[in-house]
Amino acid sequence: MAVAGSALGQEAAFRAAWPETDFSRTAIDLGDVMAGGPPKDGIPAISDPRFIAAAQETRLADREPVMTVRPENGPARAYPIRYLMWHEIVNDVVDGQPVAVTFCPLCNTGMVFDRRVGSTTLSFGVSGLLRNSDMIMYDRETESWWQQALGEGIVGRHTGSKLTQLPARMESWSVFRSADPDGLVMDEPDWSRAYGSNPYVGYDTSRPFLYDGENPPHGINPLERVIRVGNRAWPMTRLIEERRIEEAGVVLTWEEGQASALDGPVIGTGREVGNVNVLDREGRDVIHDIPFAFAFHAFHPRGEWMIAK
Repeated sequence: MAVAGSALGQEAAFRAAWPETDFSRTAIDLGDVMAGGPPKDGIPAISDPRFIAAAQETRLADREPVMTVRPENGPARAYPIRYLMWHEIVNDVVDGQPVAVTFCPLCNTGMVFDRRVGSTTLSFGVSGLLRNSDMIMYDRETESWWQQALGEGIVGRHTGSKLTQLPARMESWSVFRSADPDGLVMDEPDWSRAYGSNPYVGYDTSRPFLYDGENPPHGINPLERVIRVGNRAWPMTRLIEERRIEEAGVVLTWEEGQASALDGPVIGTGREVGNVNVLDREGRDVIHDIPFAFAFHAFHPRGEWMIAK
């Protein structure tokens, strides 16, 4: 009875804090939602970011990670993790397509989504709430909640809706600059933040934050990075050892040269995690992301682990 009362109290608190959210529609147990610390919009999402030419950027270290998008038309774009670390969501338009560039530091999930659902274009903010340690986003139009690691609506009018994930990479600034010398890079936002520093020092060698779910199978460290393609995950340790893996219709490769954003106090000097590339057999980009193992297991509990044979 006490547990049930606590759950009801939490739901009442959510309803009070989110009066525009339709709590009659939900796909999750609200008892699994936790406050992450900052309140709603305490981590301010960025909309309509400014860009500068890659050749003009002098603040980024060669090994700093950036999220990159390469549209069919127009220059490639890089979104530095040094900014996403503090803002987590960037609402942008690339080649006429509304996109949300998202990064949850606690799960290492860097994902880019089409912001359109049917005929409606959504704008996303950071709710300040977590589920399985992953950021819950919300749309400003209906204040529905969205699970970032899945791109799915979980509470509110858009419950059950799914955002389209788009091809993107997390790669080093040096790799982007070499591949796309005429590309664009997001300029520093007009916020007072310690850009370039890591507020989660040592996180990816410690333990998951606000997560009490099961550990991954096969003895895989919960904070090991994995390469997720659909419902499959390849442990990073395997890819580093083999350098190239060709199976399940995809080709994964690894090269050194990218710093962990979640290691030391300065993002650009973090320990080596390397650059991952995922292509199909025709050499086209494959949609993927690189979450921590615990996050893959939490959100894909029936997923296939591509461990070494």
